[in-house]
Amino acid sequence: MTTLSVNVNKIAWLRNSRDGDRPDVLAAARTAIAAGAHGVTVHPRPDQRHIRPADVEALAGLLAREHPHVEFNIEGNPAAGPRGNGYPGFDRLIETARPRQATLVPDADAQLTSDHGWDLSDPDRARRVAESVARYQGWGARVSLFMDPVEAQIDGAKACGADRIELYTGPYADLVERRGPDHPETRACLDAYARAARHAAGLGLGVNAGHDLNLDNLAAFVAIGGIAEVSIGHALIADALDVGLSTAVRKYLDAIAGAV
Repeated sequence: MTTLSVNVNKIAWLRNSRDGDRPDVLAAARTAIAAGAHGVTVHPRPDQRHIRPADVEALAGLLAREHPHVEFNIEGNPAAGPRGNGYPGFDRLIETARPRQATLVPDADAQLTSDHGWDLSDPDRARRVAESVARYQGWGARVSLFMDPVEAQIDGAKACGADRIELYTGPYADLVERRGPDHPETRACLDAYARAARHAAGLGLGVNAGHDLNLDNLAAFVAIGGIAEVSIGHALIADALDVGLSTAVRKYLDAIAGAV
């Protein structure tokens, strides 16, 4: 079964636009879990534009106390060290929060959003990633690497010791929006993801997916098979503005269940 992890970054982003604690990130996490979400995802960035270190600590405590069955997934670049604004560095966040999953992404500090997977063809970069993978596994996390659907790069993820990969689904989502789900270019793109997922599974890697997945493209993507988890934030929170957070979570769970 494909599980749904709800990314609550946008809840924190809205809160941070004003002084105060509304909307409440913990309350949003509770609502998503009550509606059936299997996990909670955060991507705390060094500039603290949305999720902050205090949120990571609070969510880790909430899940440990009230929802130990719910996965906590922390995303970020392992090279992001401490900053003068109070960001403690990605290593420190994983060491203190002890999430069930750490998803490593190659984002730069000022990057608007994740838009590419790891390039592990450089031996020095691959070595550093492998060191981070081993370190986070030692702290109890399952480690996933954010990857493009490129078989040679997925081989690199396996060589780095990763437990899973997360396929970056932005290009597929973009084609669905621009060309439609049945356009030959869209179908060819989806076939490439299916091949990548099968290749990863053949190497013993679990396969997650995320970025720009929404109610228009989610079911078709999950239907390629072998997708353990999808992490969805922006689209789900945007839909929640129309239908409410509980209903939005249920709609995404229904889309996953309806994948054929």
